[in-house]
Amino acid sequence: MSNYDVIVLGGGLAGYCAALSAAEEGATVLLAEKCDEGGGSTVLSGGFMAFADTALQRELGVSDSPELLLEDLRSVGGPHAQEDLLRTYAAEQTTLFGWLTAKRLRFEGVELAAGQSAPRSHSIDPGQLILTLHELAQANGNVTIRTGTTGVYLLREGENGRIRGVTVEESGRLEDVEARCGVVIATGGFSRSERLLQTFAPQQARALRVGGVGNVGDGLRMAWRHGADLHDMGEVKGTYGVHATECNNGQEILLIFYRGAIIVNREGRRFTDESVSYKLIGDAAMRQDSPVTWQIFDKKIFDGSIGAARLFDAAAALNRGLLIKADSLQSLAEQCGIDPQGLLATVASYNEDARSGRDEAFGRDGLCHHVGALVPLDQPPFFAYPSAVAVLATYCGLRIDAKARVIDVYEEPIEGLYAAGEVTGGFHGKAYMTGTSLGKSAVFGRLAGREAARTGRA
Repeated sequence: MSNYDVIVLGGGLAGYCAALSAAEEGATVLLAEKCDEGGGSTVLSGGFMAFADTALQRELGVSDSPELLLEDLRSVGGPHAQEDLLRTYAAEQTTLFGWLTAKRLRFEGVELAAGQSAPRSHSIDPGQLILTLHELAQANGNVTIRTGTTGVYLLREGENGRIRGVTVEESGRLEDVEARCGVVIATGGFSRSERLLQTFAPQQARALRVGGVGNVGDGLRMAWRHGADLHDMGEVKGTYGVHATECNNGQEILLIFYRGAIIVNREGRRFTDESVSYKLIGDAAMRQDSPVTWQIFDKKIFDGSIGAARLFDAAAALNRGLLIKADSLQSLAEQCGIDPQGLLATVASYNEDARSGRDEAFGRDGLCHHVGALVPLDQPPFFAYPSAVAVLATYCGLRIDAKARVIDVYEEPIEGLYAAGEVTGGFHGKAYMTGTSLGKSAVFGRLAGREAARTGRA
């Protein structure tokens, strides 16, 4: 039986952060990734990480703080979000930013997005993020990386003892691997498992299925088998803004509604406050008669988005052939298959409200999370982005504590078992702040690796 101090299951952002932090503590680490290459859902993401009070924000004149971040996390997540996890994120994220930038990772800008009272979505190329961490892990003499290696079972001392290792499968062969200090589960969610989605998220039956191809819930099941508690399983939500016909595995997303666009159904009617989390907008979109709805905006909003991060750059979307463009709202509606009279009436009413500063229909009081003045849609040409809802990530799963230890159904830590990233629940609650999916993966991945190494070697 081969043995290591720490075994990390999963080669996404959480897994690499766990492996590197454990190695920095002097632990020997096995990083086992089931696919032929790592990345998981991370490389399919928009590449935002939520940080507060960073040098980049200050350089750009953005005033933010860990305290305001924590306040926003509480507001977005509601009563179901675990306070200890939110506090840990707010306390650890600034140090994490420094840890990542010290590893030659470069954040390119900061955007205001869902759930944020100040621009704190730090933009980074997600592919480059994983590549850099992979290269650092490869160069670290304490880390062994095995791809095409799937975790199958957790090994335990007796019925209720310490988790002592993992049974892995590689090329059809099973192998037991010992973990002297602990096992970190970072296997992602279950957006690719129809069975688990039907069990926990039947309301997402019409949503597109995207996300990491290996995200079938195997890590979740492994811990569940040993009595691990689950959290937020009723909060699986789809992401709104994925292109309805050119999804590209969830990578074609536009969130131009946070720059002032409105969202309408095929009757041409708005059905939501466009400034709230795109998870909540996704819920509202799933209740419409058609699975396709449209983001509608004008030249002002289009011009203002030029050069923005990919998720907000309408000009880039137009260049990729993803927008519908017309000189009038009537023509735009006809091209989209939207009821023209409905759209004309909706835009007229919204423009009147925008000029008065008060949205009478849905209470929209800002472009995004109470920030920014409403923008009338009155300058042709006009644009439409056909949008769908996609389950990109599941944002629920294993219950963990502030040390990333997996908690069982009796509210006790399972000794030797840690988890981080999308496989965990409890952090997001009812909705989602942009940048906290990657953010929590890195925060709790780093924490899990460190805790496993320190606790097991104490």
